[in-house]
Amino acid sequence: MTSDLSSTVSAEASVLALAKDLAAGAVARDGGRELPREQVRAVADAGFSRLRIPKEWGGDGLTIPEWGDVLIELAAADSNIPQIFRGHIAFVEDVVHRPDEDYRKRWLPRLLDGQMVGNAWSEAGPIAMGQKNTLFALRDGEMTVSGKKHYTTGSIFADWADVSGIYEDRSVAGFVSMRQSGVTVHDDWDGFGQRTTGTGTLFFEEASVDPRDVASFDERIRYQTPLYQWILLVVQAGIAVAVERDIVAAVQNRQRNYSHSSALLAKDDPNIQSVVGEISSIAYTARSLARGVAETLQRASETGLAGRDSEEDREANLVAEIRSEQAQVMLSELVPRSATLLFDALGASATSTGRALDRHWRNSRTVASHNPSIFKQRAVGDWLLNGTPPPVDWQVGAPSTKKPASD
Repeated sequence: MTSDLSSTVSAEASVLALAKDLAAGAVARDGGRELPREQVRAVADAGFSRLRIPKEWGGDGLTIPEWGDVLIELAAADSNIPQIFRGHIAFVEDVVHRPDEDYRKRWLPRLLDGQMVGNAWSEAGPIAMGQKNTLFALRDGEMTVSGKKHYTTGSIFADWADVSGIYEDRSVAGFVSMRQSGVTVHDDWDGFGQRTTGTGTLFFEEASVDPRDVASFDERIRYQTPLYQWILLVVQAGIAVAVERDIVAAVQNRQRNYSHSSALLAKDDPNIQSVVGEISSIAYTARSLARGVAETLQRASETGLAGRDSEEDREANLVAEIRSEQAQVMLSELVPRSATLLFDALGASATSTGRALDRHWRNSRTVASHNPSIFKQRAVGDWLLNGTPPPVDWQVGAPSTKKPASD
């Protein structure tokens, strides 16, 4: 969809209209590990980027809480879809807040035209914590990047990849076109959940990159880390809503029952009603927590626009990080529990691979594993007890070989 339609068509309505179609094919795509290429393209073309872009720039101008409501509906239809757009969501938010007008003028038309950005940050293997083997180089005014990235969610569908690496001994990131010979992507993600996110491996072999699109992470929005975590919370909330939807439909339509049930029909059995009630309560809690974190992100957005690094801005970003961690601790437990309770209210037929009800647990557990909640709950506890600010640069790597400094 081009920016010509931005003033007459609501992107929110267009994107939400796709939810039914996304849900219709979700089971088959999960079972066959079939990447939702057409579905992702349809969401992008419906104006996905416009949701958060201000109205005066051609978008819908949604607040982050309003944005989250749309994302939850997409996640309830197919939890892979919002996660596929995770890197793109963060990029749109960064562009909206960039003080560099030339940068915004270069990227806004691309976003309004439906172009998509994927993620390419993680590296696997014995790489020291905080280090990267991906290198940016500048020769004769031309910049290139070479390296290997894992867990590149969204990039296989995208026009651009957000690539982290090293340039002149500095940690940087740049936006690299996926449409060039120096880029190769493989769909080799083998996780038991979120099977169709295209979270595979990317190879860069002297791929071209515009030097204007390479910069330090320090230039990005301060709340990028809690924003990334919030997107996973939105995915969890969507899964919880899908579990509620599926259990209600299954119980209402169930004609067979157990001889020791206290009612003729499952829907009239108090035990079944109790399970459905707990599942519904978890869905409500998940929505509420995701929205609560969205409200703290909205505050961080507003303070950042008013004056980055002010006392109010630092406080807003701290609160956003803490709230995202607290919500993750809870939803990492509650949503997989909901997906397990589903089977307590149904018979053995619910385990049919054709119904793929197990995908809810697999997907939720996989999402929860991205950033283990045990470390988040410790960070929250340390902040409460000792006033220690939580880390905002979450990394994975091999232990450092450096000896700790002596006391």
